[in-house]
Amino acid sequence: MNPKRIRTLEPGEPESGPVAYWMSRDQRVEDNWALLFARGIAEGAGVPLVVIFCIVDEFLGAGLRQYQFMLEGLQEVKRSLSLKNIPLMFLRGSPGEEIPSFSDKYGIGTLVTDFSPLRPKREWTEKTALKLEIPFYEVDAHNIVPCWVASGKQEYAAYTFRPKVNALLPEFLVEFPELEPNSEFPETFAGKKAGGKKEGWEKRGDAGEKIDVNEAEESPRGRNTEELLPERLKVEDADPYFEPGHFVPGESAALEVLETFLTERLDSYSALHNDPTKDGSSDLSPYLHFGQVSAQRVALEVEKARVGEDSKAAFLEQLIVRRELTDNFCYYNQAYDSFESFPAWAKETLNVHRQDRREYLYTREELEFAKTHDPLWNASQVQLLSTGKMHGYMRMYWAKKIIEWSESPEKALKTAIYLNDRYELDGRDPNGYVGILWSIGGLHDRAWREREVFGKLRYMNYSGARRKFDVDAYVARYLSDE
Repeated sequence: MNPKRIRTLEPGEPESGPVAYWMSRDQRVEDNWALLFARGIAEGAGVPLVVIFCIVDEFLGAGLRQYQFMLEGLQEVKRSLSLKNIPLMFLRGSPGEEIPSFSDKYGIGTLVTDFSPLRPKREWTEKTALKLEIPFYEVDAHNIVPCWVASGKQEYAAYTFRPKVNALLPEFLVEFPELEPNSEFPETFAGKKAGGKKEGWEKRGDAGEKIDVNEAEESPRGRNTEELLPERLKVEDADPYFEPGHFVPGESAALEVLETFLTERLDSYSALHNDPTKDGSSDLSPYLHFGQVSAQRVALEVEKARVGEDSKAAFLEQLIVRRELTDNFCYYNQAYDSFESFPAWAKETLNVHRQDRREYLYTREELEFAKTHDPLWNASQVQLLSTGKMHGYMRMYWAKKIIEWSESPEKALKTAIYLNDRYELDGRDPNGYVGILWSIGGLHDRAWREREVFGKLRYMNYSGARRKFDVDAYVARYLSDE
């Protein structure tokens, strides 16, 4: 694999123990550069590979729907890895504590993890590195062009980022090699009494309390993830608005969604993807967020598809340029979820208009449960509550209205992030933060004609939406009483 995709977080000579891949952002077996890199080290050293996943009790406001989607996907990861004699061990707690503890307990010789630009993973990674005395590597398995290679600075907008990424695609947009299995399932992780580093990793081991989160093989009670979650993790034990089934979790389901998009919707993507009443989008964002499918695999398959070049280009612009631009922003601007990260012109114009009269003001609860005067906005929020995903065009309208109906840009930003992260399956993601900042803070945009409340931010309204698509049809789909 291209060595530019790898960064050394902790140098050193590998010890004789197993190689561990700390899976985090990229929750899949196929097409995973971090997993492939870890397996390559293990093969070269003649030691087994183990995959570990650390489950935290709370993550950026995620709820039952997101944990359920993630954990069911991870069960498929575990089954797929077992077919290659690779164990998947679940840890629970703070990764900055649990990963070093596991590494010491099992005499791990080399640690590899995947890349995320968001603060929690970066903090966990830094804490882990401080406690390790073994080589520790980070691999960007999420972006097609590694984030730190695509650009060495925060890019101003898509037009400055696009030529850099496109110039690097021939180097990085390549086919994946096959993942080689362990020669046999390592007895150390077979589930017996712990050996530990000082006694030698070859001895049979046991994760102790750090067991498969579902206990699916050991405990019939653990088979139901939905029952397990409220008891074991700090998430709400109910999600009455959510209608399961819109998105089936897991790597296999992700590939099926991709195939359906390629054969049924890609050819019309350019014409239909911005119309919320049409089935024109890819529906891949939840799978891309959880890493259940590789964006690189998606791009490779799109390039091979026999459809119009205009639709290919429109989709790849979103998948590669726009999506990877969000990682660029969050990586180089760690204030990515605050007013301080707005462009200077946007902060200036919003400050000028802080005292403007708002025709409507809504509480977070009123917005959360779609209790506004605007049926189009209410429909978009109901779509989010019930399906876990809002149409991309409506996300822009939705966020624009939140700033219009809030006392301040700071409150609007906080409300939008809360709702996005709490209800979107693909929330808690650079795409979400940047999308909200584009709408509320002018990020990656330019100044427009000045108006009340918005200042020089781009404006969107109900009548404009009516000119673009059949608003009544969209409202009727999600608001049965309208």
